[in-house]
Amino acid sequence: MKALLKRVTTIAALLVTGAGTATAADGPAWRDCYDGLSCTEIEVPADWDDPARATVTVPLLRIPARDRKLGTLLVNPGGPAQSIPLFAVPGYRDQFTGLAARFDVVVFDPRGLDVTCPAPVPAPLPGPLTRSAYDAYTAANAEFAADCTTAAGAVRGHLGADQVARDMDAIRARLGERRLNYFGSSYGTVYGQAYAARFGSRVGRMYLDSVLDHTRPDPAAWARAGAVTAERNLARMARWCAAEAGCALHGRDVIAVWDGLMATPDAPAIVAWAAARIGSDTSWPALTAGLASAAAGDTAPATPRPSPPDARLARTAFCADFPSPDGFRAAKGVEDELRAAAPRLGWAVHPWRVSGQCAGLPRIGVNPPAALPPVPRILVANGDDDPLTPAEHGRRVAGQLGGRYLPSAGGHALYLRGNACVRGHVHRWLENAEWPAAGARC
Repeated sequence: MKALLKRVTTIAALLVTGAGTATAADGPAWRDCYDGLSCTEIEVPADWDDPARATVTVPLLRIPARDRKLGTLLVNPGGPAQSIPLFAVPGYRDQFTGLAARFDVVVFDPRGLDVTCPAPVPAPLPGPLTRSAYDAYTAANAEFAADCTTAAGAVRGHLGADQVARDMDAIRARLGERRLNYFGSSYGTVYGQAYAARFGSRVGRMYLDSVLDHTRPDPAAWARAGAVTAERNLARMARWCAAEAGCALHGRDVIAVWDGLMATPDAPAIVAWAAARIGSDTSWPALTAGLASAAAGDTAPATPRPSPPDARLARTAFCADFPSPDGFRAAKGVEDELRAAAPRLGWAVHPWRVSGQCAGLPRIGVNPPAALPPVPRILVANGDDDPLTPAEHGRRVAGQLGGRYLPSAGGHALYLRGNACVRGHVHRWLENAEWPAAGARC
């Protein structure tokens, strides 16, 4: 009876405060970690729609404010993945130094992403799609999900961003903050959108960097902007090579070389290899060198290396938030639409393999895209040349939120990769509520 009473009291605290098992006044019990930082976990319901059934833990890491603390800034650097273990890597924390000037920076790892399944997820589908490959992938994906049922435990079916947003509000309450100040990069912007949709009145100041649009349910429409951006980057690389004497294809028609390679049996491997690199200008020297080697008959530099086995639930979390084409015919239709829009390379550069990515996974606990309400206390920036989170995604989300969009040259994760102009605007916004001036651009 005492155990039951304690359980009921705990659940009541979760419902009333949105926090963990202790009160906000108590705060979490921090412990030393990663050479001068602090770590802890909070306990939250595994399913916020049925909070009495089970709980899960959400890991937190704190970087203390250096001077005249303004409050707490919750951060998710993206993925979806664990980021807290990366603070063991020398230099990783340096990306957050500017944010910690006036805020306690609290990084959180989303629920369930520490789960290790018994077997790795199946390899992503290569393009062009075939029915046999699609059917085999669907079966393998279903087997992966079934085999991971026990390991996933209470978090199974509860990985979507709407559940994570409620975890974020629990963190806010547990830290004793009246409003949530938030920095989300890449997939962290999906969590930011979910929080704004559910808890808009509790948003303090928010910055979303490299937004992945969670408002558009049509997979082809969602992926088209990234495909077009990647195709544009291929043309930009060709112009760079024409002007750069050190380019391995200098003096040759890069597009003609590409088209010639696309007529060879090695085309699928070359496309996959190039698609992973075309979004970063710094990759162009190696990319053009690989294409030059392939044109000379040596495809080894352009052959993708085997990836380490991935037995985590990141792909499953993505599939909880973003719809996948239903069946081979629909998946092939998405690929065909992207080929029409970006026929050389862009069709293959849609994040997480939109075509078939989620086939075979059980559609439970999903959090489909939906329009966003006005929450104007949000600054958004996307890189013009980023095919993974294209600028159109950021403009669309900022427009629905009624916040401010900061256009910027460059690629993915503008702030974390050191864009000084973006960083300046972000600091002025988060610390002083100072918007970028109308017409500002980085």
